Amino acid sequence: SRTHQCKGNLWNDSLSLPPLAFCLSLCALLVAALKVTKLVAAQRKTVRLLRSFPGPPAHWLLGHIFSQDGTEIDRVYEWAQKFPFVFPLWFGPFVAVLLMHHPDYIKTITTSTEPKDDFVYKFLIPWIGKDGLLVSRGQKWFRHRRLLTPGFHYDILKNYVPLMADSTNIMLDKWETYANQEDSFELFEHVSLMALDTIMKCAFSCESHCQTEGGTNSYIQAVYELSDIINTRSLVFPYHSDVLFHLSPHGYRFRKACKIAHQHTDEVIKQRKKALKEELGTGQKRYLDFLDILLCAKDDEQQGLSDKDIRAEVDTFMFEGHDTTATGISWILYSLACHPKHQQMCREEVTEVLRGKDTMEWEDLSKIPYTTMCIKESLRLYPPVPSMARKLTKAVTFADGRTLPEGSMIGTSIYSLHRNPAIWENPEEFEPLRFLPENCAKRSPHAFLPFSAGPRNCIGQNFAMNEMKVAVALTLRRYQLEKDPKKIPKKIPRLVLRSLNGIHLKIRRVQPEP
Repeated sequence: SRTHQCKGNLWNDSLSLPPLAFCLSLCALLVAALKVTKLVAAQRKTVRLLRSFPGPPAHWLLGHIFSQDGTEIDRVYEWAQKFPFVFPLWFGPFVAVLLMHHPDYIKTITTSTEPKDDFVYKFLIPWIGKDGLLVSRGQKWFRHRRLLTPGFHYDILKNYVPLMADSTNIMLDKWETYANQEDSFELFEHVSLMALDTIMKCAFSCESHCQTEGGTNSYIQAVYELSDIINTRSLVFPYHSDVLFHLSPHGYRFRKACKIAHQHTDEVIKQRKKALKEELGTGQKRYLDFLDILLCAKDDEQQGLSDKDIRAEVDTFMFEGHDTTATGISWILYSLACHPKHQQMCREEVTEVLRGKDTMEWEDLSKIPYTTMCIKESLRLYPPVPSMARKLTKAVTFADGRTLPEGSMIGTSIYSLHRNPAIWENPEEFEPLRFLPENCAKRSPHAFLPFSAGPRNCIGQNFAMNEMKVAVALTLRRYQLEKDPKKIPKKIPRLVLRSLNGIHLKIRRVQPEP
């Protein structure tokens, strides 16, 4: 019949496929089958290794994937109450992280130099490069850490305080339009611009004018985009594949945002090199900044950082020094708005220290102990980096005798650690006196980790704390903060702890001291 003849022709056509195309198709199928087989074998091995660590049930395909509706971080916290010390968390069917939330476990990892994991942090590499301090490992990390450490000496940091105050006052001047209004305003975008302005002035001696320029800052938007997409990629199993991710709309947006961020970084380095050349030509001298340290750093063999290394460290510092600090300051101001009694005590302390001055100086930072304790208490309740992860380069045995082999991924839920009722009394309460020296001495040094701990702790933590003190002190001296009960923030873990619906406050002008 005619139908039979057509089918026969189709069959004959299929047999006449070019041998090369047929071989390529067969090879592709074999490679795919081999990859799936390896993934399944690795998944079964991981399941066996984690049998001694009970945890919440996971979906066979999605793992412990979250809805991203502002409840996922509290869900992890609930699991931490049910599974003391540690439990496994699955991202899709093949990737598991053993999540710790007790100091006895965390100490084992933070006292080592184990590198960051190659799962979520791998997704950062197209943005910040693989040679920056955050994601590098081995001798590369050790060398960069030594070369960058002088950039955070107190002789360098103390010159930044007036610049931090200047950036903060620009932001507070803009807030005058919101003062004494009945409606609240979203402050995180303002604080982000202020933190970017501060980084540009302090670390790169560059006037960005980003707080006063018209329109939306493209770099800030690129950072938001990159952070959101990286978080989405870690939670969506198909996006774990580089091929599928780069072919997706998210992959296109990610590449576009990376281009914007890299153009910004290149411009920063270009401007700084030009300024340095001009200063050498005129013989003018000024204090060293972070970029000076990068450009002039030499190791024992008088070898400096390559252009590629400098770009990686600048991108890393722009990300870590801007986004995390902006997040911390925003949650601190929200915490104080929610606790007017503590806010007033801080204001009285700041007013006394800054009496007769319109800025803040290096010596003032040590004169506001109660404000500092309130800052730390907010960092406990709202850690800017809610979790971190490492990949083991050697087998590890924990204090209770349980072990993990080389190659395992292990994480720390800083959010759950800071609210662990076995460590903190009434952990949901805002109580700054927890950070009196005598109370701190009673706790494990690994119970409070807003900047991590050990040899891979945050190299810029003193810079961040100084900026937080300056921003909080000058804000409280000028405004009274009130929360908006109609717009309570919904915490959501990204690379930093954000709010799904923003952070809204009302502000009232404070009468100047006589």
